[in-house]
Amino acid sequence: MIDAPNDDWSFATAREPARFGACEVNGVPGVEHAAGQRGTLCGISARHTTCYLHLFVPDALQSCRRCRQEAEASPTQPCVQERLHGRVLESTQGTMRDELLAALRKGANVRLWLSGPSADLAKSYAKLNELTEGTGPAAEAFASAATIGLANVEVGLWRFLVVLPEDGGSPLIARGPRGDR
Repeated sequence: MIDAPNDDWSFATAREPARFGACEVNGVPGVEHAAGQRGTLCGISARHTTCYLHLFVPDALQSCRRCRQEAEASPTQPCVQERLHGRVLESTQGTMRDELLAALRKGANVRLWLSGPSADLAKSYAKLNELTEGTGPAAEAFASAATIGLANVEVGLWRFLVVLPEDGGSPLIARGPRGDR
């Protein structure tokens, strides 16, 4: 199946609500607050809270009413396609880059975006042996860094691999046919 383009899709229409971590005030269980940079959105200092490994859900029954209002009033954030588009702009100019940028502007499926140990990512997620263009530089990037980021983007019959060096280097782009056909 070839992905059908969505002509109504844009970075502006795909923006996402702001997200915040969840926390509770120490000694006051049962009420979740939205964790900001220095404390909760309702003004409680971070030193008086315990943070959790999940996101604050503004409309949950246990959510602090003031944090709910602040979270809902927070500006929206770029979608995954817009964030990756910004990173791909830093890569070397070329046909693959131009095709990927155009696809991201139309809402291409960013199937996966993660970072971690290079050897593990190369083995489990990069699937370098399936790529037909840009394989050499991508493999070299995985071999030369301890940790790295990668994104897999599906566009029509292609799978683009975006290698995101964590040392500030330019992203690298490779591609090959999608394996799910």
